[in-house]
Amino acid sequence: MASYEDTALFSEARAEGRPIVTEHPRLDLESYIANYKGKTRIDRLYLIGTTSTQFSLEALKLAVATAKRANDVVRYKKCIAALAKLSPNDPDAVEDESWEESVAKQTRVETDRLEVELKGYKNNLIKESIRMGHDDLGQHYHQIGDLGNASKAFNGMRQYCINTNHSAIMYYHLIHVNIDQQNWLAVQSNAQKLRGLSSQNESDAARNSAKISAVQGLADLAQGDYRGAANHFLNTDPRMLQARLDDVEDEEAYNEILTPNDIAIYGALCALASMERGELQLYVLDNAKFRPYLELEPHLRRALSLFVSSKFSQCLSILESYRPDYLLDLYLQQRVREIYFLIRSKAITQYFIPFSCVTLASLAKAFHASETQIEYELVEMIKARKLNAKLDLEDRLLIANTKDPREVVHDDALKMAKGYQKMAQMRILRMEILAAGLEVKSPKEQGKGGAMGEIMDGGGGGSMNSSHDNEKPKVGSRGGGFWA
Repeated sequence: MASYEDTALFSEARAEGRPIVTEHPRLDLESYIANYKGKTRIDRLYLIGTTSTQFSLEALKLAVATAKRANDVVRYKKCIAALAKLSPNDPDAVEDESWEESVAKQTRVETDRLEVELKGYKNNLIKESIRMGHDDLGQHYHQIGDLGNASKAFNGMRQYCINTNHSAIMYYHLIHVNIDQQNWLAVQSNAQKLRGLSSQNESDAARNSAKISAVQGLADLAQGDYRGAANHFLNTDPRMLQARLDDVEDEEAYNEILTPNDIAIYGALCALASMERGELQLYVLDNAKFRPYLELEPHLRRALSLFVSSKFSQCLSILESYRPDYLLDLYLQQRVREIYFLIRSKAITQYFIPFSCVTLASLAKAFHASETQIEYELVEMIKARKLNAKLDLEDRLLIANTKDPREVVHDDALKMAKGYQKMAQMRILRMEILAAGLEVKSPKEQGKGGAMGEIMDGGGGGSMNSSHDNEKPKVGSRGGGFWA
């Protein structure tokens, strides 16, 4: 297969700092992309075409054809421009301007028709018709790539929804638009509202649970919250596995956004990046909900088992072999480097625990990396306070920061002496306060005598007036009371 690494497309990508995959990925392009539908199929083909030097021509040609069938002029122009940079002499790289004009004209006519219909529905004051009018107009705007007007139209449905099913449809539309906009805060907000809405009905909750967990996990992943993403993906209901991805009418399918394989990959990688070994065993490998998803990606199940068993080099070797595939994923590409760094950091930290000193050469050998790469990773880990150690670059050693036992004993003794000194000073101060008669007693400490004295002295608001009012207390009185 021809490589296009030196073409204008990849030269531009290299200049912009975008990732380029020169290795041959493990995925089969046709079978992989057949699992998706809608706009995500075009977006994934475009990403593969502009990232992989092995699949670039095939992916971009498929992207152009798919965008043309979908009448998506915006994506068509983007894909055809990339194809022209990759292979200027290819017949498919010529932009079809007459088709673009025809589609633009049809789009204007359809937009005007839908707006006129919606206006008529509003004049008739029929709520269901108005809701459907907003729905049709929003889907039309979403189809042509006008995401701002699509969001506005779908939000217009809100006041005309007469049951929970109508509201659920509205929230799904908004979530899809927000994902295309990469407005992840809005995705989380609408997903949470949809979950609260679905909780009112058990059947709705069961039907929507998997999709809601998936989009919430996707939003957390896109924002770098790997622990939150892992929790959502690991709790995704396995009913999505029953979906027929080639059936557009199947309500369980969610391949306009992601597939069950994506849930397995995202969940496993986020868990490896954010959980300790005990948690991986409990929440991932022993998770009855997530196990069916994990069976779709057996290499990740094996990597998780190896990590839990402290066989870090073998685990990392498996992950590295699939790095090219993950760099071609629409939602993972920008996060692969950080996720892999977090996984390697945990592995190196766990590996280093039994040692007080390790050579960089042995670390590089254990983790299948060069000494330069290991040195860079260790520096980043120490800066991020993920590794309590120091580097000796002269002797090429990683040395644990351990305190001298004698120093620890001295520090503890000094801390204890300071505690005793403070306590002694407080006690001396209390003794001097008592000796000077400066103690202030609380009402409880004054005893019953004080209360009885007030009553007998007439201090109770004049309630007991007697001949004793003008008498002075006797010598044996306490707190104003009289003692026989």
